[in-house]
Amino acid sequence: MIQTFNLPTREHADWIKNLLSWASNQYPYFAFFENHQVNYPYDGFKKSFFAGSSCFNLDQASVYYKKSEMVGILSYDFKNQIEKLASDNRSLVDLPDTLFFLPDVKVLFHENSIEIESNEPENIFWQIVAFQCTAQINPSIQVRQLTSKEAYIEAVKAIQNHILEGDIYELNYCMAFDFKADWNPVQGFFDLTKRSAMPFSALFKAESSYLVCASPERFLKVADSKIIAQPIKGTIRRGKDGNEDLALSKELLHSEKERAENLMIVDLMRNDLSKIAETGSVQVEELFGVYAFPKVFQMISTVSAELKASLNLKEMIHATFPMGSMTGAPKIKCMELIDCYENFKRGWFSGTVGYIHPNGDLDMNVIIRSIIYDQRAQKGYFAVGSAITYDADAAYEYEECFLKASAILETLQSESSSKM
Repeated sequence: MIQTFNLPTREHADWIKNLLSWASNQYPYFAFFENHQVNYPYDGFKKSFFAGSSCFNLDQASVYYKKSEMVGILSYDFKNQIEKLASDNRSLVDLPDTLFFLPDVKVLFHENSIEIESNEPENIFWQIVAFQCTAQINPSIQVRQLTSKEAYIEAVKAIQNHILEGDIYELNYCMAFDFKADWNPVQGFFDLTKRSAMPFSALFKAESSYLVCASPERFLKVADSKIIAQPIKGTIRRGKDGNEDLALSKELLHSEKERAENLMIVDLMRNDLSKIAETGSVQVEELFGVYAFPKVFQMISTVSAELKASLNLKEMIHATFPMGSMTGAPKIKCMELIDCYENFKRGWFSGTVGYIHPNGDLDMNVIIRSIIYDQRAQKGYFAVGSAITYDADAAYEYEECFLKASAILETLQSESSSKM
């Protein structure tokens, strides 16, 4: 049953806080997606909410594909089920490799109304209106850096030696941070996205595990028979004013290093899409597009293709996952080396989360600029990385990682700016 309720835009924020807090108490699985009206090619996530009571893996999700609405998340470590790979590094939070659910409740947001689909939409609407959020300000948290600057620089030099030896062309090397605290992930989501409003923001819950995500990057979008990939490679800080912004965006656009990084991943994604595309349909719609976000400019390219008929979800994922922007090229060798040089299991970080419609259309992001938190164990982590090429400057790459982590560090190390 679907029912529409009048709710002016100015009241959406408070209602959404109630919705997410209510859902945290009512459902073991839920997801909220938000685009923050950020300018992005092919738009960002559709602002929407889904909640469910049971879950299943990718094999079963492929059975439901093109039959039912679904929400799902894939861990980076699912790569080990796609290729002959292993991950011996420690898990910072125990997480499932794949998890999907069918929604019992779906909410869509319109300009002056919301639309609820469930067995009892009116009852749910008024439950949420009446729900009393527990007032909580998240504490300032001490974050532990798991890779020192010296160890980071040594790893970068070793990776560059692999490039010199011809093993790889480029590798996405990441470092992790962890923390232990009694932390409210719903409030954390609002705190993070207030600092960093991104087109692929998401709050995802799976029992006691939460993903608090402010991602600027799309993994895959399917619209009708068209598939779109939009890898990000290339980052520079925002300026203090319009003139400095313009200068920095031009510096990023004309950087030979950043363009080379971006082009290598575009070629990788073209190759991945060619496995599931109609012959000759793969094309690069935009190369080296520079887009502004709250703290950084990003270089984004758009690759598209016409999907082969009768593909299932598993085939699509196996051909393209993990995304090349989070591995490097060539993909399999890079993933082997990532497990050698990183000191943690990535888990949901550099995986993907998104929604899948009954007609087969889907939208899935790249899980970066995100916090993963286990509420039961009261521990969490996040990670950041950059593309290492032969001419990369290790000290610069290290600072770029902290630029990418800045909104997360501010969120965790400052008291919440607003109560629930």
